[in-house]
Amino acid sequence: MKNYLSRKLLGLVFLVSPLFAMAQGEISGTVTDQNNELLPGVNIIIKGTTTGTTTDFDGNYSITAESFPATLVFSSIGFNTKEIVVNAAGKVNMTLQEGLALDEVVLTGNRSKPRTILDSPVPIDNIGVAELTSSGKPTVDRMLTFKVPSFNAQTQAISDATAHYDPADLRGLGPSRTLVLVNGKRKNQSAQVYLNRTPGKGEVGVDLKSIPTAAIERVEVLRDGASAQYGSDAIAGVINMVLKKNAKYTTVSARTGITSQGDGFNFAADANTAFNFGDGGFINLTLGYYNQQLTNRAGSPGIADLPADARPNEIQWATENPELGMKVGQPDLEKGDLFVNLGHPLGENAELYSFHGYSTRKGRSFAYYRAPYWRRGVADSEFLTRSEDFVGYQPSFEAQIDDHINALGVKFDITDTFNADASVTYGSNSVDYTVNNSVNRDYLADNGTSPRTFKPGGYTLSNVVMNLDFANAFTEQLTSSFGVEYKKEYYEAIEGNPLSYYKGGSDSFAGIKPDEAGKWNRDNIAFYAGLDYDITEDLLLGLAGRYEDFSDFGDNFSWKVFGRYKLGDKGAIRGSYSTGFRAPTLHQRYLTNSQYIIVDGSPEPVLQGTLANNNSAVQALGVPSLFAETSRNISAGFTYKINPKFSASIDFYQIHVDDRVLFSSQIGYDGDDASTNPVEQILIDNNVVALQFFINAGDTKTTGADFVLNYRGIDMGQGRFNVSLAANVNETTIDAIETPQVLADNGYNIFTREEKGLITNSRPRSKFILGMDYDTDKFNIGLNNTLFGKVTVTAPETGGIDQDLSSMLVTDLNLSYKVTDKLSFTGTINNLFDVYPDKTLATTNTAEAGGRFQYSSEVQQGGQFGTNFSLGMNYSF
Repeated sequence: MKNYLSRKLLGLVFLVSPLFAMAQGEISGTVTDQNNELLPGVNIIIKGTTTGTTTDFDGNYSITAESFPATLVFSSIGFNTKEIVVNAAGKVNMTLQEGLALDEVVLTGNRSKPRTILDSPVPIDNIGVAELTSSGKPTVDRMLTFKVPSFNAQTQAISDATAHYDPADLRGLGPSRTLVLVNGKRKNQSAQVYLNRTPGKGEVGVDLKSIPTAAIERVEVLRDGASAQYGSDAIAGVINMVLKKNAKYTTVSARTGITSQGDGFNFAADANTAFNFGDGGFINLTLGYYNQQLTNRAGSPGIADLPADARPNEIQWATENPELGMKVGQPDLEKGDLFVNLGHPLGENAELYSFHGYSTRKGRSFAYYRAPYWRRGVADSEFLTRSEDFVGYQPSFEAQIDDHINALGVKFDITDTFNADASVTYGSNSVDYTVNNSVNRDYLADNGTSPRTFKPGGYTLSNVVMNLDFANAFTEQLTSSFGVEYKKEYYEAIEGNPLSYYKGGSDSFAGIKPDEAGKWNRDNIAFYAGLDYDITEDLLLGLAGRYEDFSDFGDNFSWKVFGRYKLGDKGAIRGSYSTGFRAPTLHQRYLTNSQYIIVDGSPEPVLQGTLANNNSAVQALGVPSLFAETSRNISAGFTYKINPKFSASIDFYQIHVDDRVLFSSQIGYDGDDASTNPVEQILIDNNVVALQFFINAGDTKTTGADFVLNYRGIDMGQGRFNVSLAANVNETTIDAIETPQVLADNGYNIFTREEKGLITNSRPRSKFILGMDYDTDKFNIGLNNTLFGKVTVTAPETGGIDQDLSSMLVTDLNLSYKVTDKLSFTGTINNLFDVYPDKTLATTNTAEAGGRFQYSSEVQQGGQFGTNFSLGMNYSF
């Protein structure tokens, strides 16, 4: 009887066990590629939920399903996504084949659950680090310029601190309207406002040079308005830098290059490694170093620039130095990076994560050469040389820039379908200036001597962001997300050495005065929510909303509706309508400074002042306190996977930005009697010949389209051939400029045609990228052609003829050879055919027309460096 009962109980266990497995169980296994190589970092999610994990160093994974059957989705950049239905707990091994971008799972653009690019209702680019580095470009902003048609960033020449940042934007909407994330967390902006005549003038962007490529696994670029999901700045879109986690090998890379003109030598080295710690934790570590030397593409006006009363020494100098001492090109730069990304399980249902990045760099750019006939007062003082030997001087503008970001958070499950993410992020960017080889002319006149090196101060911007995010799957079809965010921002202008701001200040950049220095802060709180409803397997509808309240200007509510209809398992139609906003930055609200700039009609740089928006003088001009820009964004598109190797997409968009924050034109003397012109009295009171300020004054409209065509994995001989064509066409128009009444009554134009041109004409109106590569076991040959469309050099209000610069085709050739599976060498020729922009004509009457610049610094296409040769090595162990 006892044995009989035992057998019955044992049978009952076997009968009931599958039922328990149906309720919950662990699935584990390994993931390999088609060559049986283990794949770390593969994303595995349980379809219809927010539950997910990634494979470790050895391609292993483990995930808990709350019920069976469960559908596992395996995805990784460069591989076809695979789905498998699992009926019970146990081992599930998977092999992934090289595949298409449409199958890749992306995190950006949806808080409730991961989706593939095909499933996403908005256009997203997913670019792996290997694709980025194959461009041969030195920094991530330059790499993205030659990979994403709607993204633009170029090195600036002779633009003070702006030369060390290189303004970058999406869809030509300016640096301030692109939100940058790192691992989904908001990246702090830079401390520097772009004040010179470059694209993005008057705006603030993120210091993309501070993020080393070696630390990045992939970059997700959301090309749609996303303020309702992510808050301020996301009017043009979102760039999310996803950091590496697990790595199968330690990888060491080195690269060096030089231009065909023998300048611009650069050297880069980096190392990335990862290791386990604790029970199931990981640490990914990146070290990077980069050094570049200047390039010079100055014009050669020579004696044509001399005044009628030129002195003998000035004539001799201009004859022997036809470039007039100018250095026009990329600055010297030396940079070091340290990035750490880590995570560790906390029990079975939570994970601790953290990442830390620190970047420091020194750069040296150059101001206008102070020609001897511009500085006869210095010559006659015989402070530097005898007056008959005086040849002028060129101030250098040197910057020490430090940037860091730190995040700490915990992800945890509240229930089987309800999870949370609590985090705090701290970021900071600081710039400290040094001006060398300069003179304070006023101090020299008063004291008979002057320092040659000045410390004019600097700026710091930092923020603390705290997030509490929730995601809930009510059913497999209905998911939601909601959360709260608190942000505190700090901005500081640091006083310079007194000799740097004595009277007119140091030549090229006057120091920050005591009344210009200060500390300011603000805070804001945001509440946001989103709902996704997969009505059927094909039809998705969703909405999102976000309310934010800022301590310095008030509140804003942004919302978004979107939809997607799948055309079977091969394509989809998608569209969205959203409102958005951009909060004015603390820089734009409080910046006060003075600097030497080029003013139309003046043969040399003159002192110009920028007054803070809350300055009483600015308010007396009728300029209102800054408030948020608002936007309306509509987009519609279509994507289709024609076959497993061939896919296409096209997306149209229109973006209206109202009350855009503008950096005004120079408001200067017009010959009126100061007693009857209050504007001139303000200039006198502030001891400047011109002043500028920030104001909500512009309404703009941007219309465009993005097109992407991919054909990958074509068998050809001993290898595979891949080809892609991507394009962006866009147009920005200014619908209205609102001028304060006091300025309008006295005949002032607060935003002249040349300033308008920086918004409408300084970025290419189109960009086409045709990429081809052929890959074998040993070789990879890549050919990338980037066609930058027309830009326009806009003549100033005072006269001149606009000049359209013709399209510019840049061809890059890349050849890699694998000596072994772990050692490879790469050779790259960027700009193979040594193509330059059209030379600027004197008839434009711009600053370049004096002949010192061959190519415009005010508009940008493919750069001014010509051909660049580079060699690289990559070793894994």
